[in-house]
Amino acid sequence: MRSPLLRTLVADVRAGKPDAEEAFWRYAAVTGTPLVEPDPEGDPDHRLVTFVRREDPAHPATHVLALVHTVTDKDRHAGDLAPHLMQRVDGTGVWAISHRLRADHRASYQFHATDGTREDALRADRASWLRVLDHAEPDPLNDRAPLPSRDGRNPASVLELPEAPPQSRIRRRDDVDRGRTLGTEVDGRSVTVHLPPGHRPDGGPYALAVLLDGEMWGPVLGVGDILDNLHADGDLPPTVAVLVDTMGRRMQDLACSAPFVDWLADTLLPWAEREYGAGADAARTVVAGQSAGGLTAAFAAFRRPDRFGLALSQSGSFWWPDDERGSEWLTGQYAWAERRPVTLHLEVGLQEWMLLQENRRLRNVLRARGYDVRYREFNGGHDYACWRGGLADGLAALLGEG
Repeated sequence: MRSPLLRTLVADVRAGKPDAEEAFWRYAAVTGTPLVEPDPEGDPDHRLVTFVRREDPAHPATHVLALVHTVTDKDRHAGDLAPHLMQRVDGTGVWAISHRLRADHRASYQFHATDGTREDALRADRASWLRVLDHAEPDPLNDRAPLPSRDGRNPASVLELPEAPPQSRIRRRDDVDRGRTLGTEVDGRSVTVHLPPGHRPDGGPYALAVLLDGEMWGPVLGVGDILDNLHADGDLPPTVAVLVDTMGRRMQDLACSAPFVDWLADTLLPWAEREYGAGADAARTVVAGQSAGGLTAAFAAFRRPDRFGLALSQSGSFWWPDDERGSEWLTGQYAWAERRPVTLHLEVGLQEWMLLQENRRLRNVLRARGYDVRYREFNGGHDYACWRGGLADGLAALLGEG
C-alpha cells in the first residue's frame, strides 16, 4: 500500500482508534478525490494518485474496477484488467488503488462494482467491456464538474493533476453574451448550428467551424458555451459553428470518405453561406474532429482545400486503413501529392499508445513538405476530458490569428 494516507488509516484501524474510518472519509470529502500525494520516489514531476470508493452496505461488492480512461483501456486491449482491481482495506469499507502519474495528467474515470466472481469482473472481451461501460459510475467525492455521457451511460469524474494544461474556456460563464443554438436538417442529415452573439444573416462574412460528431458536441458537451467564451475573450472572430451528426455513420463517413467530404464541401458549406453568411472563404473555414473525425478533418483539407483551408485533428486515427491497402494511407497522400494551401492543427495524447507514433509521423511528413502545421502532445488519452479544452485552443489558434 503506497499511499501514506492509506497506511495511516490501516495503522489507526489496527490500533482500534475510534472513528478512524469516518475521519478518513471526512478528509476525503474536504479535499476531494482522488487523493493526490507527493511521488513516493521523490520526483517533483510525478504524483501518487489514489482512487477511493466507499462500500455501499446496501449493495456490497466483491470486486471493484477503477476505470481510468486510456490507462485502463491499454491493459484491457491486452486482455488483463487485474492491475485495475481496487483493494478493500482490511477492517474498513474503503476500496482503493494507487497510480503513479505525471503531474500534468488529465483523465476521466469511473468505478465499476460487481458482486460476482473475480473471473467475471476481469472479463476483457468487447461485449463484457461494453457492459462494464454501460454500468460504470462516477466518483461521488470528486468535486469537479463531471464529464457528461450519452446513450444512457453515467457521467464520468475528471482527474486533473496540478500541472495539467488549463481549460479556462470549457465552463459556462454567467458574464458572457450568449449565442443562439438551432437544430435543423440539411439534405436529410441532422445538424446543430451555433450562432455567435449578435449574429445577423446580412452581417457576414463570418468564419465557419464544422464540427464532426455533432450529437456529442452539441446536446451532451454544450460546445456553445465554449464558443461563447472564446468570443467573449476575443480569442475567436465572429464564427458560425455547424455541428454535423456522424456518430451513427462513422464507418461510412469518417474513413477518408470522398463522398462525405464532397457533401460537406458542396452541400453543407453553400447552405451555411446562404443561411448564415459563413463558409465562403476557405482560409476562414475549419473542419474539426476527434479520432476517426480527426482523420476525416485532415482528409477534408487534403481533398477539398478549395473549401477547407484549416483542419483541427484531435487524436486522429492516422493508422487507417490497416488492411490489404496497408496503413497510414493519408500520411502517404500528404507525402507524395502536390502540397495543398492548408493549415493543420494536430494534437494527440501521450497515453494513446495506438495513435501517438502515427500522429508524429504525419507531423514529420507535413513539416518536411513545408505545410503550416501546429502540433502538440498532451498527457492524457482518447478522452473528451482532454479534447474539449484542446478544441477551444485549436479553434483559437486557427481562427483567432489576425
